[in-house]
This record gives sequence, structure tokens and C-alpha cells, in this order.
Amino acid sequence: MTFAEFFHILILLGFLQGLIMSTLLFFSKKRSRPNRLLGTLILLIALACLNLYLFESAWFTNDPVLNLVGNLIPLVIIMPVGPLLYFYVRSTMDASFRISRKQWIHFLPVIIDCGTQLSVIIYLTGAVLGFSVPAPASWGRFIDDYNVYADIPRWASVTTYLWLSARYLAGVNTEKSPHYQWMRQFVRLFLGFQIIWFIYLVPYVIPSLTDRVLNTVDWYPVYIPLVALIYCLGIKGYMMIPEETPVAKKVVMPPPVKLVEEAEPLLKKAMEQDRLYLDPELNLALLSRHTGLPQKTISLVLNQHLQKSFNEFVNGYRVEAFKQNIGQLQQDNMTILAMAFDAGFNSQATFQRAFRNHTGMSPREYMTLHLEKQPKAENE
Repeated sequence: MTFAEFFHILILLGFLQGLIMSTLLFFSKKRSRPNRLLGTLILLIALACLNLYLFESAWFTNDPVLNLVGNLIPLVIIMPVGPLLYFYVRSTMDASFRISRKQWIHFLPVIIDCGTQLSVIIYLTGAVLGFSVPAPASWGRFIDDYNVYADIPRWASVTTYLWLSARYLAGVNTEKSPHYQWMRQFVRLFLGFQIIWFIYLVPYVIPSLTDRVLNTVDWYPVYIPLVALIYCLGIKGYMMIPEETPVAKKVVMPPPVKLVEEAEPLLKKAMEQDRLYLDPELNLALLSRHTGLPQKTISLVLNQHLQKSFNEFVNGYRVEAFKQNIGQLQQDNMTILAMAFDAGFNSQATFQRAFRNHTGMSPREYMTLHLEKQPKAENE
């Protein structure tokens, strides 16, 4: 068996693996929304592998009927891959995420993937109706050139949505999602493939080098990593499906009522009257010294009674202070970051994350909504 034959079989196995994994993910009842997105993503990659396998097989290309059918059915559908991976990341990190009607516009560029099939249909229709059509050889060269240069927007699309996914992950609360590490690995896997694809794509799109690249290495430098990507995504994605048997939760005893009645007023007084949250260096030890409560007692009351971590407890007051002082942005020409620092935050990233966790929107979105309501209230 030659290396070419070995790689050929490997591509076929990649398609079969992708077909199996996408089916398992798509029909999974657990985490159905993200799994269906991942299943669709893997299926599109598997179909691209099938396309290469078919057009590298003599039994397929030498049969005029099969060859015609292969040119009429789009198997290389890459433009939706970018939106799918972005929406998969968002739906995995946010169980309430839904693809809205406006967001379906992200999938419209799929028309680029259908360019070859549309060209064949136009040519055949013109020939059947008796219109003047170019010679088959020149039309074939047009299709070949289209297939080469269509890979540029495909690569750019996937890369753009990878960047959007990475930016989205940078702004989520990592403590509240067990899938954060997998999402980082997911983005990195695709980024690694994009680098390989880019290295291949640069000489491939140069007209004088296109045939040399294809005759020397064919598409295997791209499709072998693509097969590996199918295995990684499918196996890891399937492992993320929760088990049917629920995991027994550890029973945590609530703190004594007397302890809560003593500690809670002291904690609220430290925040609401003494405004300790304005100190950007505030930590558990400082709060303990101020209230006279042991650190373990503070943590117990916050975690088991108020159901909050220390940072969530303090940042909640800081967010409320920021919201109450929004009017100063127009009166004193303050920046958002400056007002966040005045509320006790010590970094922009912490502020953005805490604000979104408490309000469900970014500071800019909240301000826009608030300032739109203000004139209406004044007019009334």
C-alpha cells in the first residue's frame, strides 16, 4: 500500500467517524442545543472529507453520471463552520442562549460554497436551452479558479469567528461554568488547524504555484489534520454529555441561626454604612478585622446563608454604587473606567465581569438603556 492509498483510506475513516459522532451528538437528549451545533459542525467537516475521498477515487471520477452528481451536490460547505463554532461556544457557556432570527444572517455567506454547483447548473441550463455558452474547457477553468479563490473567504470567516469566540470567553465568569476549559481547548484546536490551513493556502492561491502544490502534496496536509480534528471534537464533545444517573450532591448544613443573626447585620453595616467596598484592596482579612468576626464565620455566612462568594458579595455593592452614580458621567465628564474605580473596582476586567454577572448586560448597554429612559422620565 502506498502513502497516497493509506491517506486516502484515512480520509474515508475520518468521514465515517464524523458521520457517527455527529449522529450521536445531534440526537443526544442531554445538552441538546450545544450538541446539535457541534454535531452539525462535525458533519460539515466530515462531508468535506467525503468530497476529497470521492474525487480522488477513480471509480467515481471515471463514471460520468457520478461525476456530474458530485458536481451538482455541494459537499464542501465551510462558510457556516465559523458561525457554528461561535454559537457552540456561546450555547455551551450560557444555557439560556438562543440563536435569534437576526443571527441567522451569519449563515448567508454559505452561497460562496455553492458557487461551483450554481456555475454547473447555469452552464447546463444554457446548453439545454440553446444559448451560446463558453467552451467546456474554459468553463472548467473558471470553476477550478473559483474553487481555489473561494478558500480565501472561507479561511477568513473561520478565523474571524474564532477571534469572536476567544473574545467572548475572555469576558465570561470562569468560576460558574464547568465547560470553560473545554471551550478554551476547542478554540485552540481550531486555531491550530487554521495555522496549518494558512501555511498551505498561501502558495495554493498563487497561480504559478497552485498546480505544483496539488501535484506534490495534494490536499493531504490540510485534510489529515482535519481528520484528527474530527476525532478530537467528536470524542471530547460526546464525553461532555452528562451521565443519566445524577451525581449525589454533598449535603451542606446551613449555619446556625444565632450565628447568622449576629454576623449578617455586622456585614451589612460594614458595606452599607461604612462603605468598605470602596476600598479596592478590601479582602476577607480586612473585613474580619473591621467587623470583629472570624474569617471562617464570614465565609460560612456568605457561602451557606447568602449563597455568595466574598467577591460576589463585595462586588454587588460596587456595581450598585456604579449604577447610582451614572448621572455623573454627563455632569462631570467622567469615563466609565474612572467611575468604576471610584466604586471600588481595581481593574477593568473585574468590573466588566462583575457588572455583567449582576445585571446581565455590559456597562455600556446598561448606560445606554438608562440614559434613554432619563429624558422620558423628565418629560413626564
